[in-house]
Amino acid sequence: MKARWLGHSAFLLSAADNTRIITDPYVAGSYDGALGYGPITETADGVSISHDHPDHGGQDSLPGSPKLVKGTGEHSVGSVSISGFQTWHDASKGSQRGENTVFVYEMDGLRVCHLGDLGHTLDDRTAGGIGQVDVLLVPVGGFYTIDAREATEVARQLGAKVIIPMHYKTAKLGFDIAGVDGFLSGRENVKRIGGSEVEITKDNLPAEPEVWVLEHAL
Repeated sequence: MKARWLGHSAFLLSAADNTRIITDPYVAGSYDGALGYGPITETADGVSISHDHPDHGGQDSLPGSPKLVKGTGEHSVGSVSISGFQTWHDASKGSQRGENTVFVYEMDGLRVCHLGDLGHTLDDRTAGGIGQVDVLLVPVGGFYTIDAREATEVARQLGAKVIIPMHYKTAKLGFDIAGVDGFLSGRENVKRIGGSEVEITKDNLPAEPEVWVLEHAL
C-alpha cells in the first residue's frame, strides 16, 4: 500500500489494486484561513471521516462521488475492509469537543490505523478492540488532540511498527498547536522520507518501531 500525506490529517491510502481512500479531508481555507493547505483534488473510491469539524469533514469538497465511511462498525471500500471504533475528541468523554472515530484499514496484508482527532490515551478495552496495527497515523500537536507524550503511549499500546505523525503545526497551519519536533525529540528511530508519499509492505516493515516523517503534499 501507499500512503500520501496531503496535509493536516488527510492522507491518500492506495492499495495495490488501486482502491483509493482519503482520510479526514479538510476544507481548504477554513477557520478564517488558518487551514492553509491547498484544496484536495485527488479522486478516491472512498472517504473516511473521524468527525464533522471543517478540518476533518470536508468530504463535500472532494471531486467525484467517493463512498462515505463514517462511524463505528464494519465498512468496506473495494478490496479494503475498514473498522471504526468510538473514542473521544477530548479527555473528558466528549464533553468539550464530542466524539471521534478511530479507523483501521486492512489492505494488502497490513493493518493501517488513523486516529483522527483522538483526545486521550486508550483504555484497555478500546486498545484490545483495535488490536495490533502495522502503521499508525497519529496526531501529535496537542491541545485539540493527544500530545507528543500521549501519542508515544498510544503507539506503544497498539504495537505500531511504522508511526507517521500528523495534525501538527506547519507553515501552512495557523492553529496554536505544537510542531512535530517535540514528538521527534530524543528519538533515534526517525526516518525523514523527503517527500509526501511512502510505499509500505510486509517486507519493509521495520523490526522495531520507527517514526517516518512525511512532507505535506499540499
